[in-house]
Amino acid sequence: MATESQDGGKKPSTEQTQEWGARFDGGFGDVTRARLGAEEYLNMLARASPPATPEYRDDILLVVSELVSNAIQYAPGPIELTMRKAFDGVHVTLGDTSTTPPAPRPFHPGTGKGGGIGWYLIHTLCDQVSVVVREDGKDVHAFLPW
Repeated sequence: MATESQDGGKKPSTEQTQEWGARFDGGFGDVTRARLGAEEYLNMLARASPPATPEYRDDILLVVSELVSNAIQYAPGPIELTMRKAFDGVHVTLGDTSTTPPAPRPFHPGTGKGGGIGWYLIHTLCDQVSVVVREDGKDVHAFLPW
């Protein structure tokens, strides 16, 4: 469904598209809130500088959803999501309260045990993924094409 932008269709300024961020308390509804916020940022970014292919937008939203849902599942407390326009892509940073770096888990299809593919999916969709452990948690950095 097409909607008209409230800014009269004007291109957003470079300052507006440089960075977006939000802090969440870590509840399950935060996956949806983070994805909606990220979608709003990417829509604004696309008006200023469209992605090379439409799939890049969807890939970024999927990575945001995976990062936030993993943080909610494995790290108690607040999380912080930041998105920045990089030279040739988008830099997504997810900060949480756990000092344990993410690790791949075995995926067992057909067993009824869900999970196990999120971290693989993130690595597949991203150009680069890194984890920086802090004294009070960690930041997961994901670089995706735009």
